[in-house]
Amino acid sequence: MKTLMRRAMLALVPLMAAFPAWADDAPKLDSGDTAWMLTSTALVLLMTIPGLALFYAGMVRKKNVLATLMQCFMICCLVTMTWAIVGYSLAFTNGNAYIGDMSRFFLDGIAQNFDKPFILGAGTDGATTETIPESVFMMFQMTFAIITPALICGAFADRMKFSAMCIFMVLWSILVYSPVAHWVWSATGFLGAGVFGLPGAADFAGGTVVHINAGVAGLVCCLVMGKRVGYETENMAPFNLAYAVIGASLLWVGWFGFNAGSAVGANGLAGMAMTVTQIATAAAALGWTFAEWATKGKPSVLGCISGAVAGLVAITPASGFVTPGSSIIIGVAAGVICFWSATSLKHMLGYDDSLDTFGVHGIGGIVGALLTGVFAYGPFSATKDAPDGVHIGGMAQFEAQVVAVCVTLIWSGVVSFIILKVIDAVIGLRVSAEEEREGLDVVLHGERLG
Repeated sequence: MKTLMRRAMLALVPLMAAFPAWADDAPKLDSGDTAWMLTSTALVLLMTIPGLALFYAGMVRKKNVLATLMQCFMICCLVTMTWAIVGYSLAFTNGNAYIGDMSRFFLDGIAQNFDKPFILGAGTDGATTETIPESVFMMFQMTFAIITPALICGAFADRMKFSAMCIFMVLWSILVYSPVAHWVWSATGFLGAGVFGLPGAADFAGGTVVHINAGVAGLVCCLVMGKRVGYETENMAPFNLAYAVIGASLLWVGWFGFNAGSAVGANGLAGMAMTVTQIATAAAALGWTFAEWATKGKPSVLGCISGAVAGLVAITPASGFVTPGSSIIIGVAAGVICFWSATSLKHMLGYDDSLDTFGVHGIGGIVGALLTGVFAYGPFSATKDAPDGVHIGGMAQFEAQVVAVCVTLIWSGVVSFIILKVIDAVIGLRVSAEEEREGLDVVLHGERLG
């Protein structure tokens, strides 16, 4: 009997030794991934304050510099609260194909698991286990939700009431941004899953969700509000291009958090996203600069930095899917096409997009989203040699990109128009002509620059 018991105990030793290995297979937080995502979150926040704030403030007239800075800063505050209360829950909980549920209302449930990895889309076919806490993921996505409506400010610069701007940004964040983010990026969103038998839309870091979304909303603001007083008859040259260059430089640096951070980890995908972002941005700046040089005789500072931003925009949806060679083509295409859009298309169609939000972000986002479908395929794909064989692309992918672009254009355009019209009917959208001539710094905030 003792012999049998001894043999049984010896047989259990390997099984007991295996338990720690089984425990090791459980999902764990990765300190490296978490550190990179904390850094990326700070970089993306840097893109709005002070990056975008300085970029836009440098391009308006002196009498509107403080008001422009205030718009970006206030949007950061407003969207932070909106995202924490309801936006994140609508965008990233499962819900249905069109909107999330309210399980993260006021971020309910995040604190209980602050030191554990979380499963994005738990209980669905598209569920992924992340190696970072949900609080970090939520904060990272919050910075995207902040900069997207802030981009719209460039379209209506110099003429919108501060009160109207605040209301518009809160409603737009809830009714436009969160649904589109859910459609493309959540585990249950219909664009991410694919429609009409097509593959899911490929948007690595926000071509549709951020740039097309904000760009078309900016265009609608231009059309609804009308042109600035003195447009095309008065001098509306930028007040301080040095501010704009500093802002554009901060955007460039912060964009590495935007694109490389969208890998949600410190890994090879993040490295490739960083690489193609740098290359495409430089290519676009050169494309815009040389196009302007050839057509206007002089390369401008404003053109060069605008081209760089266009390249950042266009590579955003493709950054996790394409090779460096493809990123050069995407960058050059974005620089040249956005130059044409900002200098020719705007005048042909007669709208006053003050700081070319639609011309750079709307058009650049469309260029990037469509070219993602072209180059994220076969030899052009950065994912073709991935261990799991993941890759996208081909004609079906291009068609899926077209659908995603069209859906985003229609939803953002229509809902933005409705929000603007309701606000205009209730409190009015625009300052008076006299107030516009005096400048928003004094009229809206009672302060002057210098």
